[in-house]
Amino acid sequence: MIRVENLTVAYGAFKALNDISVDLGQRGQVHSIIGPNGAGKSTFMDAVVGKRRPSAGRIFYKDRDISGDSIQRRRKNGMARSFQKTSIFPGLTILEQLDLVAAHLNEPDLGAIIDTMDLREVLHLEAARAAYGVQRRVDVALGLIGMPDILLLDEPGAGLSAEETANLFRHLRKLAAERDIAAVVVEHDVEAVFALSDVVTVLDLGRHLATGTPAEIRANPQVVAAYLGTAA
Repeated sequence: MIRVENLTVAYGAFKALNDISVDLGQRGQVHSIIGPNGAGKSTFMDAVVGKRRPSAGRIFYKDRDISGDSIQRRRKNGMARSFQKTSIFPGLTILEQLDLVAAHLNEPDLGAIIDTMDLREVLHLEAARAAYGVQRRVDVALGLIGMPDILLLDEPGAGLSAEETANLFRHLRKLAAERDIAAVVVEHDVEAVFALSDVVTVLDLGRHLATGTPAEIRANPQVVAAYLGTAA
Protein backbone atom coordinates (compact mmCIF):
# COMPACT_ATOMS: atom_id res chain seq x y z
CA MET A 1 0.00 0.00 0.00
CA ILE A 2 2.96 2.32 0.72
CA ARG A 3 6.04 2.35 -1.48
CA VAL A 4 9.09 4.34 -0.40
CA GLU A 5 11.70 5.08 -3.06
CA ASN A 6 15.19 6.39 -2.28
CA LEU A 7 13.96 8.32 0.77
CA THR A 8 16.47 10.66 2.37
CA VAL A 9 15.87 13.06 5.27
CA ALA A 10 18.82 15.31 6.05
CA TYR A 11 19.53 17.91 8.72
CA GLY A 12 22.36 19.86 7.17
CA ALA A 13 25.14 17.38 6.45
CA PHE A 14 23.63 14.70 8.73
CA LYS A 15 21.36 12.16 7.02
CA ALA A 16 18.80 10.80 9.47
CA LEU A 17 17.51 8.61 6.62
CA ASN A 18 19.77 7.68 3.74
CA ASP A 19 18.35 6.38 0.44
CA ILE A 20 15.71 4.03 1.87
CA SER A 21 13.53 1.99 -0.49
CA VAL A 22 10.92 -0.40 0.94
CA ASP A 23 7.31 -1.53 0.47
CA LEU A 24 5.06 -1.75 3.51
CA GLY A 25 1.47 -2.03 4.57
CA GLN A 26 -0.33 -5.08 3.16
CA ARG A 27 -4.01 -5.37 4.14
CA GLY A 28 -4.64 -7.77 6.98
CA GLN A 29 -1.02 -7.73 8.13
CA VAL A 30 1.08 -6.24 10.92
CA HIS A 31 4.35 -4.83 9.52
CA SER A 32 6.82 -3.82 12.23
CA ILE A 33 9.84 -1.53 11.96
CA ILE A 34 12.72 -2.12 14.37
CA GLY A 35 16.30 -1.00 14.84
CA PRO A 36 18.78 0.37 17.38
CA ASN A 37 18.33 3.78 18.99
CA GLY A 38 19.14 6.42 16.41
CA ALA A 39 18.34 4.12 13.49
CA GLY A 40 15.83 6.62 12.08
CA LYS A 41 12.61 4.76 12.88
CA SER A 42 10.56 7.73 14.11
CA THR A 43 11.97 10.00 11.39
CA PHE A 44 10.90 7.39 8.84
CA MET A 45 7.38 7.34 10.28
CA ASP A 46 7.28 11.16 10.32
CA ALA A 47 8.19 11.24 6.64
CA VAL A 48 5.60 8.63 5.69
CA VAL A 49 2.73 10.46 7.41
CA GLY A 50 3.78 13.93 6.20
CA LYS A 51 5.14 15.39 9.41
CA ARG A 52 8.66 15.58 7.94
CA ARG A 53 9.38 16.53 4.31
CA PRO A 54 11.89 14.30 2.47
CA SER A 55 15.14 15.89 1.36
CA ALA A 56 15.15 13.45 -1.56
CA GLY A 57 13.14 10.47 -2.77
CA ARG A 58 9.43 9.82 -3.09
CA ILE A 59 6.62 8.21 -1.12
CA PHE A 60 3.72 6.50 -2.90
CA TYR A 61 0.38 5.55 -1.32
CA LYS A 62 -1.97 3.40 -3.39
CA ASP A 63 0.34 4.05 -6.37
CA ARG A 64 0.02 7.85 -6.08
CA ASP A 65 2.96 10.11 -5.22
CA ILE A 66 2.05 11.72 -1.87
CA SER A 67 5.47 13.22 -1.12
CA GLY A 68 4.04 16.75 -1.14
CA ASP A 69 0.69 15.97 0.53
CA SER A 70 -0.19 17.42 3.94
CA ILE A 71 -0.88 15.27 7.01
CA GLN A 72 -4.55 16.19 6.69
CA ARG A 73 -4.80 15.07 3.07
CA ARG A 74 -3.09 11.78 3.85
CA ARG A 75 -5.53 11.22 6.74
CA LYS A 76 -8.48 12.03 4.48
CA ASN A 77 -7.23 9.45 1.98
CA GLY A 78 -7.13 6.69 4.57
CA MET A 79 -3.78 6.97 6.38
CA ALA A 80 -4.05 7.29 10.17
CA ARG A 81 -1.33 7.61 12.80
CA SER A 82 -1.03 7.01 16.52
CA PHE A 83 1.89 8.69 18.33
CA GLN A 84 4.24 7.66 21.15
CA LYS A 85 2.30 9.88 23.57
CA THR A 86 -1.37 9.16 24.10
CA SER A 87 -3.96 11.61 22.74
CA ILE A 88 -6.20 11.64 25.81
CA PHE A 89 -8.59 14.53 26.45
CA PRO A 90 -8.65 15.40 30.19
CA GLY A 91 -12.05 15.22 31.89
CA LEU A 92 -13.76 12.96 29.35
CA THR A 93 -14.68 9.34 29.83
CA ILE A 94 -13.36 6.85 27.33
CA LEU A 95 -16.78 6.62 25.68
CA GLU A 96 -17.14 10.42 25.49
CA GLN A 97 -13.74 10.72 23.86
CA LEU A 98 -14.48 8.00 21.30
CA ASP A 99 -17.93 9.46 20.58
CA LEU A 100 -16.46 12.93 20.02
CA VAL A 101 -13.95 11.75 17.42
CA ALA A 102 -16.43 9.33 15.82
CA ALA A 103 -18.93 12.15 15.26
CA HIS A 104 -16.23 14.31 13.68
CA LEU A 105 -15.04 11.56 11.30
CA ASN A 106 -18.46 10.01 10.59
CA GLU A 107 -17.48 6.58 11.91
CA PRO A 108 -20.28 4.11 11.02
CA ASP A 109 -19.43 1.32 13.49
CA LEU A 110 -17.85 2.58 16.70
CA GLY A 111 -19.13 -0.47 18.56
CA ALA A 112 -16.96 -2.78 16.46
CA ILE A 113 -13.86 -0.71 17.27
CA ILE A 114 -14.72 -0.79 20.98
CA ASP A 115 -15.05 -4.58 20.87
CA THR A 116 -11.92 -5.13 18.76
CA MET A 117 -9.82 -3.14 21.24
CA ASP A 118 -11.55 -4.77 24.25
CA LEU A 119 -12.75 -1.47 25.73
CA ARG A 120 -16.41 -2.14 26.50
CA GLU A 121 -15.83 -2.84 30.20
CA VAL A 122 -13.90 0.42 30.74
CA LEU A 123 -15.98 2.92 28.73
CA HIS A 124 -17.22 4.62 31.91
CA LEU A 125 -13.71 5.42 33.16
CA GLU A 126 -12.19 8.87 32.83
CA ALA A 127 -9.67 8.32 30.05
CA ALA A 128 -6.86 10.29 31.70
CA ARG A 129 -7.17 8.21 34.90
CA ALA A 130 -7.34 4.79 33.25
CA ALA A 131 -4.42 2.38 33.43
CA TYR A 132 -1.73 3.22 30.91
CA GLY A 133 -2.27 0.00 28.97
CA VAL A 134 -5.94 0.95 28.58
CA GLN A 135 -4.94 4.44 27.42
CA ARG A 136 -2.75 2.89 24.70
CA ARG A 137 -5.70 0.79 23.49
CA VAL A 138 -7.87 3.91 23.47
CA ASP A 139 -5.23 5.67 21.39
CA VAL A 140 -5.25 2.85 18.83
CA ALA A 141 -9.06 2.91 18.81
CA LEU A 142 -8.97 6.64 18.04
CA GLY A 143 -6.71 5.90 15.08
CA LEU A 144 -9.21 3.34 13.77
CA ILE A 145 -12.10 5.79 13.72
CA GLY A 146 -13.04 6.95 10.24
CA MET A 147 -12.26 3.63 8.50
CA PRO A 148 -8.58 4.13 7.59
CA ASP A 149 -6.94 1.74 5.16
CA ILE A 150 -3.65 1.82 7.03
CA LEU A 151 -2.79 2.63 10.66
CA LEU A 152 0.76 3.69 11.55
CA LEU A 153 1.80 3.46 15.18
CA ASP A 154 4.98 4.91 16.67
CA GLU A 155 6.07 2.80 19.66
CA PRO A 156 2.59 1.87 20.94
CA GLY A 157 4.28 -0.27 23.59
CA ALA A 158 6.22 2.65 25.11
CA GLY A 159 5.76 2.58 28.88
CA LEU A 160 4.05 -0.82 28.85
CA SER A 161 5.20 -4.08 30.39
CA ALA A 162 6.20 -6.96 28.12
CA GLU A 163 2.85 -8.63 28.81
CA GLU A 164 0.90 -5.43 28.03
CA THR A 165 2.86 -4.92 24.81
CA ALA A 166 2.18 -8.49 23.69
CA ASN A 167 -1.51 -7.99 24.47
CA LEU A 168 -1.57 -4.77 22.42
CA PHE A 169 0.04 -6.58 19.48
CA ARG A 170 -2.61 -9.30 19.71
CA HIS A 171 -5.27 -6.61 19.40
CA LEU A 172 -3.44 -5.16 16.40
CA ARG A 173 -3.41 -8.53 14.64
CA LYS A 174 -7.09 -8.94 15.40
CA LEU A 175 -8.05 -5.52 14.03
CA ALA A 176 -5.88 -5.92 10.92
CA ALA A 177 -7.66 -9.18 10.10
CA GLU A 178 -11.19 -8.15 11.08
CA ARG A 179 -11.15 -4.71 9.45
CA ASP A 180 -8.88 -5.71 6.53
CA ILE A 181 -6.47 -2.85 7.15
CA ALA A 182 -2.69 -2.64 7.29
CA ALA A 183 -0.94 -1.90 10.58
CA VAL A 184 2.60 -0.48 10.43
CA VAL A 185 4.30 -0.37 13.82
CA VAL A 186 7.56 1.11 15.09
CA GLU A 187 8.36 -0.89 18.21
CA HIS A 188 11.35 -1.54 20.52
CA ASP A 189 10.03 -4.78 22.07
CA VAL A 190 11.72 -7.25 19.73
CA GLU A 191 10.12 -10.36 21.24
CA ALA A 192 6.60 -8.98 20.75
CA VAL A 193 7.52 -7.95 17.21
CA PHE A 194 8.86 -11.39 16.29
CA ALA A 195 5.96 -13.23 17.93
CA LEU A 196 3.10 -11.23 16.45
CA SER A 197 4.24 -9.48 13.24
CA ASP A 198 3.77 -10.76 9.70
CA VAL A 199 6.63 -8.72 8.22
CA VAL A 200 9.58 -6.94 9.86
CA THR A 201 11.77 -4.15 8.47
CA VAL A 202 15.09 -3.32 10.14
CA LEU A 203 16.69 0.13 9.96
CA ASP A 204 20.23 0.89 11.09
CA LEU A 205 22.06 4.23 10.99
CA GLY A 206 19.39 5.69 8.73
CA ARG A 207 19.59 2.90 6.18
CA HIS A 208 17.31 0.00 5.25
CA LEU A 209 19.08 -3.13 6.49
CA ALA A 210 16.55 -5.89 5.79
CA THR A 211 12.87 -6.76 5.33
CA GLY A 212 11.37 -10.23 5.74
CA THR A 213 9.35 -12.55 7.92
CA PRO A 214 10.28 -12.71 11.61
CA ALA A 215 12.11 -16.00 10.99
CA GLU A 216 14.08 -14.50 8.10
CA ILE A 217 15.04 -11.45 10.15
CA ARG A 218 16.14 -13.53 13.14
CA ALA A 219 18.44 -15.53 10.85
CA ASN A 220 19.83 -12.56 8.90
CA PRO A 221 23.54 -12.22 9.77
CA GLN A 222 23.58 -8.46 9.08
CA VAL A 223 20.67 -7.93 11.48
CA VAL A 224 22.26 -10.16 14.11
CA ALA A 225 25.53 -8.22 13.87
CA ALA A 226 23.96 -4.75 13.88
CA TYR A 227 21.06 -5.21 16.29
CA LEU A 228 20.14 -8.58 17.74
CA GLY A 229 23.59 -9.52 19.01
CA THR A 230 23.08 -13.30 18.92
CA ALA A 231 21.36 -15.56 16.42
CA ALA A 232 18.02 -16.94 17.55
